[in-house]
Amino acid sequence: MSEQTLAVHAPYNGKLLGHVAASTAADVEQALSVAHGLFRNRSQWLSKPRRIEILHRAAELITERKHEIATQAASEGGKPLKDSLAEVERGIDGILNSIEVLRTEGGHVIPMGLNAASANRVAFTQFEPIGVVAAVSAFNHPFNLIVHQVIPAIAVGAPVIVKPAGNTPLSCRTLVDILTEAGLPEGWAQMLLPADNSITGKLVSDPRVGFFSFIGSAKVGWMLRSTLAPGTRCALEHGGVAPVMLAADADLEDSLPRIARGAFFHAGQVCVSVQRVFCHSSIAEQVAERLGQLGDAMVVGDPTDARTDVGPLITEREVNRVSQWVDEAVAGGARLISGGRALGNNCYAPTVLLNPSIDSSVMQKEVFGPVVAVYAYDDLAQAIELANALPDAFQAAVFTQNLDTAMQCYQDLDATAVMINESTTFRVDWMPFAGARQSGHGVGGIPHTMKEMQVEKMMVWRSRAVRG
Repeated sequence: MSEQTLAVHAPYNGKLLGHVAASTAADVEQALSVAHGLFRNRSQWLSKPRRIEILHRAAELITERKHEIATQAASEGGKPLKDSLAEVERGIDGILNSIEVLRTEGGHVIPMGLNAASANRVAFTQFEPIGVVAAVSAFNHPFNLIVHQVIPAIAVGAPVIVKPAGNTPLSCRTLVDILTEAGLPEGWAQMLLPADNSITGKLVSDPRVGFFSFIGSAKVGWMLRSTLAPGTRCALEHGGVAPVMLAADADLEDSLPRIARGAFFHAGQVCVSVQRVFCHSSIAEQVAERLGQLGDAMVVGDPTDARTDVGPLITEREVNRVSQWVDEAVAGGARLISGGRALGNNCYAPTVLLNPSIDSSVMQKEVFGPVVAVYAYDDLAQAIELANALPDAFQAAVFTQNLDTAMQCYQDLDATAVMINESTTFRVDWMPFAGARQSGHGVGGIPHTMKEMQVEKMMVWRSRAVRG
């Protein structure tokens, strides 16, 4: 291991939180050698009962240390403490979910005896791990994202090498250490943090990797996918520019707090964060004003303070970018309803824009900041066409009390999930979670990730004793 270390600082106040050893090319080679050796030696594979025991114990340890883990995640990632606590609870539930999948998903029976060719035969499938899993993660959910990438691998019996975001490696290290404490043998879960992206590239492109899991920007994810060795499967989870259709008959008392939460949760640093609200023109100005009031009422500041609703962006560079995009939108004709200013400590005020230009950055690109654009429409079909005009497609939402409106949006919106009277940010960790087009590849969610990290292996058995 390199003697070089990488410092981890809090995005809110720059406080030094810890150091993590920087991984070298030699460290990557060593990790791959160990992981691949474990996978190729079937006598070392962990039995299902042992995996279940390890996962149960890990869930217990996390539960005992929940507040400590959440505080660490809030400090290094900037998500407010109350939301970080919810994130850790989701992580615990995700571990338990993986155990449930092991108990209920064991393969399939393939029909035989249907014709002369299949007579006297039975066939069934069982699951085996696909191989070494290489995971590259993002900063915005520093604990639960690692759970989603590492725990399914351990559950299916695949050795995993994980590279967390450079801003938030402490939560990842904590989870790997807890798995070790829970009884996971050495080498089954390894964390690497190269200081050089080219070293990460060597990990991802190595032919010993059976499955590549990536959460992060589309530009990086698709580039890394292009380097995969033949046979390596992958799942990519990128961002979106989530559209919400707000019909004239929507229940605003119910919908606006959900939309505001979806826009400003974790300072908008969520891949399915509400960003574009296509609102019927009869209520657009009212909606924008009320969203602005909801944003203004949120407490922005120290993420480790239990009262905080909106924490900082991850870096000053991101604050400057968001500020530039908002300024450009206003210069291009948008009406600034609320926010529109940096607050110090990498915080940016929850911001509402009314009727920005359709070609502005806030309508065309993922802001990944606490900014929501309200855009008035008169014709729903035209609004849906605008919502669908981008190369991204992830989760979308419609707020209406009309069944036909809901069905029109469900059928016509380009999205992998359409929420009715719920925010685009809705998620439970056992549901399929996937971006389409440039927003991703493959399917996330604990059970679905476990399936993708396995091979379904079939046995066909011929016997004269088999009848019908």
